[in-house]
Amino acid sequence: MKQPSSRYRTGRRVLRKIHGQRAIDTIDAMADIAPDMPRFVYEFPFAEIYTRPGLDLKSRQLVTVSCLATLANAGPQLKAHLRGSLNVGWTREELVEALMQLAVYAGFPAALNALKIAREVFAEIDTAATATKPVRRKRAPRG
Repeated sequence: MKQPSSRYRTGRRVLRKIHGQRAIDTIDAMADIAPDMPRFVYEFPFAEIYTRPGLDLKSRQLVTVSCLATLANAGPQLKAHLRGSLNVGWTREELVEALMQLAVYAGFPAALNALKIAREVFAEIDTAATATKPVRRKRAPRG
């Protein structure tokens, strides 16, 4: 089997930094139906574009979220990139403000739909955090 290119490895590393191993698994799973798709995803957007000088990763994520929200037909991708934006340093409040700004240029439907998706993402994160917290048991009084 051919060794992956350095662009492929770079793209996987950048994608993992933003989205975690779950995204790698999702992209790799496409290989059974579209064998070239993982390479395209890793090498072009994540190795060639995300690593360019001029914008940091955090800024690139905000641009990506804005574009996906404006498209209004990329809900799963918007969810993933909202999570990724939190992973690279944006706060919930900042993301909400950015999505509200879309109402001016992309229209209220796009902004409202994006805010609904953001609410879902935040709730999923909160639910997962609550589910992983250890249960503290009260100690019985000594005596």
